[in-house]
Amino acid sequence: MNDKNQYGKTITACFVGYIVQAIVNNFVPLLFLTFQREYHIPLSQITLLVTFNFGVQLLVDLLSVGFVDRIGYRASMALAHVLSAAGLLLLTVLPEVMPSPFLGILSAVMVYAVGGGLLEVLVSPVVEACPSDNKEKAMSMLHSFYCWGHVGVVLLSTLFFRIFGIENWKLMAAVWAVIPICNTIAFLKVPIAPLMEEGEKGLSLKELFGLKIFWVLLIMMICAGASEQAVSQWASTFAEKGLGISKTAGDLAGPMAFAVLMGLSRAFYGKYGERIQLDKFMICSSILCIASYLGISLLPVPQLSLVCCALCGLSVGIMWPGTFSKASAALPRGGTAMFALLALGGDVGCSGGPTLVGMVSGALGDNLKTGILAGVIYPALLLAGILACRKPGRE
Repeated sequence: MNDKNQYGKTITACFVGYIVQAIVNNFVPLLFLTFQREYHIPLSQITLLVTFNFGVQLLVDLLSVGFVDRIGYRASMALAHVLSAAGLLLLTVLPEVMPSPFLGILSAVMVYAVGGGLLEVLVSPVVEACPSDNKEKAMSMLHSFYCWGHVGVVLLSTLFFRIFGIENWKLMAAVWAVIPICNTIAFLKVPIAPLMEEGEKGLSLKELFGLKIFWVLLIMMICAGASEQAVSQWASTFAEKGLGISKTAGDLAGPMAFAVLMGLSRAFYGKYGERIQLDKFMICSSILCIASYLGISLLPVPQLSLVCCALCGLSVGIMWPGTFSKASAALPRGGTAMFALLALGGDVGCSGGPTLVGMVSGALGDNLKTGILAGVIYPALLLAGILACRKPGRE
């Protein structure tokens, strides 16, 4: 029992690790218009920051397979937090000292994106390795902290800007950097359980690629990321256009409601997971996700479509952590390579989902509803993947 109490501190540090990832992904987008105004950077360059952040994280997901096992999880976790803090702090300095402010911002984003990418690969397997009675519960609760981090970053930053003025954004960046600095110290002290039993070796990339079940899980992971982001990324625009409300109200009604309900879904399974079969919860969630996509696309009343946006957040909550848990159960020797590739798949989906919606919308005269209707393929494929995993003999 004492052993589990010790690892309770590790799990708490991992929860904070996901809050750090939420900070590095969601703080800078709040400053886009400020950067445009303060540094005279065109919007086309500013949108590149999101793509760049995401691209660096993808690259880190891929490269981490080669070095995480060599330098160990503790050193990798400390490095991830140090880089996250450094990127946030460099954001306050580099735009002023580099030849162009945009280059300064891009350099800072690159530093924290490496940290964010590492966190994505590391945090789930560290929690998975901790001795606990119900790993699916712990995984779902862990992933809910990304949602709470996202909500906290938006609410607290908005509150800070309202009280102290947006011109003091550098101070806020420094405040957010304190969290990864403190968590670095925590990770130097907490116990970290080995991912494999003594003498056991994780599966190689070649072995993983030879398993049908791995490909099913990878497609599920891509669809989980895409189902989540296809609506989340467009929710604010949808709220503004459909309801004719301001951007602030649109952000609160769209992405904020989405993130809160996604977090509630994960926290619910995190609390009551031992009473609910994961497969059943994922199947019901996928069906609700398909229904919410259809509601957003086909309902004629904008307010009802927005309710469906929020419901989509509730439905996608279990998809990402649930797929991780299913992979750990199906492939216990998956190791770092499996977690890194699943994180890579999730990131590909996070990029591909909104891209498909945007491309279809653009091709049909900026019709966002039709774009989201095309995105229904993602939860439908995810549902097919869950059912395929349930067939006996798939492993």
